[in-house]
Amino acid sequence: MRNLAALIPALFLLGSSLLPAGTAMAQPLHGISMHGTPALPADFRHFPYVNPDVKKGGRISYGVVGTFDSLNPFVLKGMRTTARGVWDPEFGNLLYEPLMQRSTDEPFSLYGLLAETAEWDEERSFIQFNINPKAKWSDGQPVTPDDVIFTFNLLKEKGRPPFNSRLDGVAKLEKIGDHGVRFTFNDKANRETPLILASATPILPKHAIDPEKFEQAGLGAVVGSGPYRIKTLRPGERIIWERNPDYWGKDIPGKVGFDNYDEISVTYFLQVTTMFEAFKKGDIDIYPEGDAINGTSDTSHWGQAYNFPAVHRGDIVKDVFQPRLPSGMFGLVFNTRRAVFADEKVREGLSYALDFEWMNRNILGGAFKRTQSYWQNSPLGAFGNAADSRELTLLGDAAKTMPPELLAGTYAMPTTDGSGADRKVLKMAVDKLKEAGYSIKNGRMSDANGRQLAFEIMTQNPAQERIALAYQRSLNLIGVAMGIRSVDDGQYQARSNSFDYDMIIRSLPSSLSPGMEQLNRWSSLSRDAQGSFNYAGAANPDIDRMIEALLQARSTEDFQAAVRGYDRLLVAGHYVIPLYYIGAQWIARWKYIDRPDITPISGNQKQTWWDARAQ
Repeated sequence: MRNLAALIPALFLLGSSLLPAGTAMAQPLHGISMHGTPALPADFRHFPYVNPDVKKGGRISYGVVGTFDSLNPFVLKGMRTTARGVWDPEFGNLLYEPLMQRSTDEPFSLYGLLAETAEWDEERSFIQFNINPKAKWSDGQPVTPDDVIFTFNLLKEKGRPPFNSRLDGVAKLEKIGDHGVRFTFNDKANRETPLILASATPILPKHAIDPEKFEQAGLGAVVGSGPYRIKTLRPGERIIWERNPDYWGKDIPGKVGFDNYDEISVTYFLQVTTMFEAFKKGDIDIYPEGDAINGTSDTSHWGQAYNFPAVHRGDIVKDVFQPRLPSGMFGLVFNTRRAVFADEKVREGLSYALDFEWMNRNILGGAFKRTQSYWQNSPLGAFGNAADSRELTLLGDAAKTMPPELLAGTYAMPTTDGSGADRKVLKMAVDKLKEAGYSIKNGRMSDANGRQLAFEIMTQNPAQERIALAYQRSLNLIGVAMGIRSVDDGQYQARSNSFDYDMIIRSLPSSLSPGMEQLNRWSSLSRDAQGSFNYAGAANPDIDRMIEALLQARSTEDFQAAVRGYDRLLVAGHYVIPLYYIGAQWIARWKYIDRPDITPISGNQKQTWWDARAQ
């Protein structure tokens, strides 16, 4: 929360409302950054990871596994069944745009998009966005401050998490002149709040949206400010986007080198195997390997499946990108809302029972490394970094309950002999479960009342089922009963939204600038908010306190200490059984789809690729 000293500039700003109109309290900025200043100057012409000389034209065909029945990802009903491209960090925000564009080559810096410039004070007690006078909707109407105000109020009333909480930290939202819109913050805001408002919220057209029908999440006609519009729509099967020839932003620096296709097709498949066959035939143009979110990473496929004529002829290129990001967390998530997982010792014991070495060798191709923490492979991670005095001060009494090796940065999941039945590690699991009141009776891990320790894991594809079966195999050895329930995509999304599962397999990506998204993943406030990403049901005051610390950090040292402490708390809570990280991004493409030579810190950027046939 903002302290008294931090309120003084805000009080000064309040008094400034009495000054004559047009009195400047802050200078318009071409870009803003969470920490420090943006890397690119005010006169930058394009991002360094694009090819500004590419001739626009041609087409690309993507493939995805799943289905869709909505064009509205901002309400709970359409949250996970919205057509790709509407609001899409991978394929591009083809329809809707935020106020500012994020650079993927910096931890968290934003540059002008719908907002040509932004203004704020040192305390970040407010932010003002100055809408680009050139910005227009696809129907030719101008984008105005009224659209911005309408959007945030609409999402507050009818949006899903986290969109419905964007205004929680805002005391006043007002129009300033013809093109300005100002957010003045209250004590619920933090230093990241203005950047989230700028980059993580789509601006919607007030004149083209009926608020009473917004939650219906259908497939009706839509108006956006983005570079594409819908050409063809076949629900659940395919959506084709065509370039808007009158797109207002094609020449602004943040969009040069982006949106290079005249047409973007997205085809939906029921199985990843079917999608790969379509790629082999040229029906889709790129094939990303290793989808950790859906548990389909498999080095054996990358190494062995590309033995077909198009590869031999050189018509298909296999790219390996090396992002410079933390590994993130991919694993089996305990739903601690369920009584069976309420005890941390139960979660710890069950975590020990997973034989990663056997799994890696027998079903994953043997090339993966075990994940040990949420920000591993970065300066923000607890693994490999001992807690310093600054971090220990932040952790307070929570540090006293942590294992010494976790504070030392040496804590790691047990390593088995890879046999699938390592007695030493299984004994660790059994001993920890004994501490929670369980013991093996007649071959069943049972509590004092004779009830067997039993739960169910929910999966959504064959790759996840293979992981679940491997885990089930280990649990059987210690008398734990784990069922496997495979559901279709629609059921999976609905049950995930309502937390109707015991355990699921999920990915939680990490960045070099963790912030408000952590509230939606791990805070007590998100535990019971349907549609949040708090899959584990975490509600821990120490975690809440550490999230607040990282959000309010002003120096790099304070920020690093807060994230490391946060990382340690998540590991100590045993909310997830860690699996593995890939480290690299593997993408196969037909050679007529070309890309820039430079890869930013976030890895490949498909939005900057192009069709070489159009050159």
